[in-house]
Amino acid sequence: MAQGLLSKATLNRRALITGRVLSAERIVPPPGNEIASMIVQARPERLAEVEAEIVALAGCEIHGRDARGKLIVVTEAPDAGSLGTLLNTIQSLPHVCSAALVFHAIETA
Repeated sequence: MAQGLLSKATLNRRALITGRVLSAERIVPPPGNEIASMIVQARPERLAEVEAEIVALAGCEIHGRDARGKLIVVTEAPDAGSLGTLLNTIQSLPHVCSAALVFHAIETA
């Protein structure tokens, strides 16, 4: 298998670093999902509202809440881009003061 790759590209340090050793059809994204947790700070008087809006988002669960307006949100997304979009969506919700990513991992199949 390695010889097949070598015949298509010259193996040297620069080719290896830039990824030119592998052809496009050989690049396979890792299986699994992106898992993350966030701390969301919301207005305490609107916490139930914010919680309902977050739970309505695909892949989001609330794993903790504080009467002072803090929520621990755990989410799952297919890729890092979707995860970033989800974080931006939560930050943009009405009555949310801030949302911060505190943990991120890739779950492999």
